[in-house]
Amino acid sequence: MDDGAALTADVCLPDSDAGPHPAVLLRTPYGRHNHRAELRAWAAHGFAAVAQDVRGRHESEGDWRPYHREAADGAVTLRWLRTRRWSAGPVITVGSSYAAHCALTAALDSDPSVRADAVIAAVPALGASATAREPHGPERLFSRAGWWAAHGDRPDSDPDALDRALAADPQLLAHLPVATLPERLGRALPSWRGVWNAEHPDPLTPERLRSARVPLLAIGGTRDPFAPDTHRLWQEWGGPARLLIGPWGHGLTADPGPEARPGHRLNLGRLYVQWGRAALVGVLRKGHRGALALGGSRLWCRATDQHTELVWDVGSAEGPRVVHGAAFVADPVRPVRSDRLDVPDTGTPDRCLLLTAPLARPLDLLGPAALRLNAVADATPADWAVRIVTLDPAGTAAPLATAVVRRTDPPGTAASFTVPLGQLARRLPARTRLRIEIAGHHFPAHIRQPHTGEDPVTATRLLASHRTVRPDGSALLLTTGRGRGVNPVQEICR
Repeated sequence: MDDGAALTADVCLPDSDAGPHPAVLLRTPYGRHNHRAELRAWAAHGFAAVAQDVRGRHESEGDWRPYHREAADGAVTLRWLRTRRWSAGPVITVGSSYAAHCALTAALDSDPSVRADAVIAAVPALGASATAREPHGPERLFSRAGWWAAHGDRPDSDPDALDRALAADPQLLAHLPVATLPERLGRALPSWRGVWNAEHPDPLTPERLRSARVPLLAIGGTRDPFAPDTHRLWQEWGGPARLLIGPWGHGLTADPGPEARPGHRLNLGRLYVQWGRAALVGVLRKGHRGALALGGSRLWCRATDQHTELVWDVGSAEGPRVVHGAAFVADPVRPVRSDRLDVPDTGTPDRCLLLTAPLARPLDLLGPAALRLNAVADATPADWAVRIVTLDPAGTAAPLATAVVRRTDPPGTAASFTVPLGQLARRLPARTRLRIEIAGHHFPAHIRQPHTGEDPVTATRLLASHRTVRPDGSALLLTTGRGRGVNPVQEICR
């Protein structure tokens, strides 16, 4: 690298001829040795494949500071790669999660000699701030604690670190302040406070994404916490952009949801190769295209199809009605849990609960969803957590959508605002009901709002907040349409 640090990489070349070959570059903090089968697969299709441990990880030298040096180190690596005798020049950068961040930064450099020619970004982590907080402010706790415990400030990984710590101390994440979590984990994590301080701005700003000119393939899952980031990346990308969203979690096809069907089991490796070839020879059409799997059906649908907005006013004949908790208490000492779907039916309500009538016929949800709220909180700032759960005829609950927003409305003043619930792609069977929960917390997925005016990361005091949801002016906003089946591979490779 520019400062003399040596980063270690594996290179896998095709057996067929001496080259030169188009190349694929994967830069990862998770151990390049985990990608050897992937490199062999790329090489079998005629690509020179390279996997590199990022700075300070595994066998690469230097200090590991997440998100700090990836653009610079990626540029040096790309320049090196293009000088190899086996490299024909064109390079596709690829990666999942943090490695997708590395791939994207290499596709945005203004210097063509160190800029990738195409990028494949799966379940992308767009930056430290983007992964630490929701788009509307609330801090993510469980996923960030797990990632930093496993990977932060160490040259290797310990994937089970947080699970072991929680087994020893089930109240680990409830201790205050959140900033002192490393002390309870029992090891130094000097970068932990920087997660929340946002000391370095994320490089993947909307302006930079719009300036992109190379082709993009963005892949995500409807059950992945980074699904909104995947969709935003695709929407804002300036070059030819393709989107593939399936009924998957962060592990994509290895992590299917119960709504996945056999037709959603794509061979992503084969698809990446086909798309990569199309991207490098310039046959991809301009603009944005993509395919969404309609969970609960066998269909894939076009991501760009226009559908119908459905507005269900709270309290109307067809809309959700308030079951209980129009007035509730958001108590951070007893927060609504993100890891449980049961609802207490006694005591002071801890959430507002709404319920729809059973669907008379199947309903395809295809597109953005949101909850428009007319509500009052006696504290500021106040977090509003919304969770939509499906209930089958037997009453079995399954999560459909969740979002948390932070508001700074004057205490005691009614406010009208919208809670975006992301992009849905789900077929709901007839007789399904929707349960909408409105709460003040979503813990441990998110840090608890203390209602004291203090920073939730450093707060040591917790106060309860009284909330009121007013049916008048509140509504569930859904996007519906009839799914028209498409071939997802054809849709993204043309």
